[in-house]
Amino acid sequence: MSASRRSGTTDELGPDEPEQPDRDGSDLLAALLDGMDAALCAFDADGVVTHWNREAERILGWTAAEAVGRRGFAGWAVRSEDAGEVQGRLMSSMRAPGRQVHEFALLTKDGGRVLVRTQSAAVRGPDGEPAGVYCAFSEVHAQIDLERSIALSEALLEDASWGVVLVDADLRPAVVNAHAARALGTRRASVLGRPLGELLSQGVEDVESTLTHVLAEGPPPAPAEIWVGVRSREGERRRCWRSGFLRLASPLAEEPVPLGVAWLFQDVTEAKQTEQEAALLRFRTNQLHRAARAAAECEDPLEAATVHLDFALAGFADHALIDRVVGTAPTDTERPEPVRLVRVAATPSGAPGPSRQPGVAGVPLRYGEGHPAVQCVERAGSVRTGAGAGPAERARAWALARQWPPDAVHALCAVLRSRGRTLGVVTFLRGAGRGPFERSDTAYAEDVAVRIAAALDLAGVPGERAESEERAESDERAERNERAERAKGGETAETGSHEQEQEQE
Repeated sequence: MSASRRSGTTDELGPDEPEQPDRDGSDLLAALLDGMDAALCAFDADGVVTHWNREAERILGWTAAEAVGRRGFAGWAVRSEDAGEVQGRLMSSMRAPGRQVHEFALLTKDGGRVLVRTQSAAVRGPDGEPAGVYCAFSEVHAQIDLERSIALSEALLEDASWGVVLVDADLRPAVVNAHAARALGTRRASVLGRPLGELLSQGVEDVESTLTHVLAEGPPPAPAEIWVGVRSREGERRRCWRSGFLRLASPLAEEPVPLGVAWLFQDVTEAKQTEQEAALLRFRTNQLHRAARAAAECEDPLEAATVHLDFALAGFADHALIDRVVGTAPTDTERPEPVRLVRVAATPSGAPGPSRQPGVAGVPLRYGEGHPAVQCVERAGSVRTGAGAGPAERARAWALARQWPPDAVHALCAVLRSRGRTLGVVTFLRGAGRGPFERSDTAYAEDVAVRIAAALDLAGVPGERAESEERAESDERAERNERAERAKGGETAETGSHEQEQEQE
């Protein structure tokens, strides 16, 4: 344990304290010194060691009994050639204002050398005159580690190029750096102490569950990508943050006591969107390739059209319809008034399954003039529409009024064009669980429409196809009759020639 002189020097180390028995004051001072994390020693005005705590004993190996009472460090804690300089620098703190910082090498009891950093200051007596010097020291590498930790914390909270949020045990931000405040769309002071639900409109549950897990179990093994919605003046912004989490524990407690969580994140929205778009493009390209191979094996062109429709539906929409223009497909100069469409194929609106062909009845659909499919045919271009925000009953009425499945919320109509003619329109429908169609979706739908239009053009109009088949059968029967008559006439002519030859004989 630490030792100190039972003289007035001990009293001088604690001026302005109420008078207490010398024994009690010494024991209290010894306990305080032994509980310090830093090594500490003290000298009187003559340079004699008066105090030596346990941390100093741990670093140098000299016990308090061996150190207290020695004059300076010469001959035991410092090399003889360095003793004068070290002693002079330490004792100069008696006349210097504030604390003095020095670095020098001390000797351990086993003969080794330790580079230490010291902070020394004067100890003044009751009259205000210097009565000695106290010196707190630690190993340089430990001090450098501490300074690095402090510098790292300050850099993270000020100049880091990624967001840093320190969250307390109640999952409320306690410290926020400038980058995180900008990402949250607010000022640093405005974030502190507020629930995360007031800062994020989406992804709050994911963030809070992760923070709770870190407090209880520790950090996850790898960064997590979390999609959040950030409120801003322009509206809600959807961002993807690649986040890392660290549990903060108090270094002063015997057992780890969680102080909170350090949440570090970086905005990777653009990279993530690019990655998703590339993956979506690969998937859709593969679907078009697979659909083309499957359609090539279909004998019926109309069946090939439905094959293209089924392959396009995967991951793209919930329902799809193919409507064909009634009669002969018009050219750009021949536009029927009004546009009439008949249903050629449709996906089942109940349970999932392949597209179905309703038959060849040819009954026109009851589409109004403002129907998106009619507009698509009239413009010969794609049309996007939706039910908009509102209650579910309103969206259901919107879909039923257009003769679509009741769960449809978003629609995309693409025109079917082949050989300069408008053959019809293909309609893709999405439910409330999917987002609205975008421009990239329109380009994909138009690619599918080109393939469906080629198959429909090959199939021909159902009425015309039946008439052509009847004409072909009639022509074939007439040709067979004509061949039979020619064959019969040839036999008659041959028989008459034979009889004539017999008469001549």
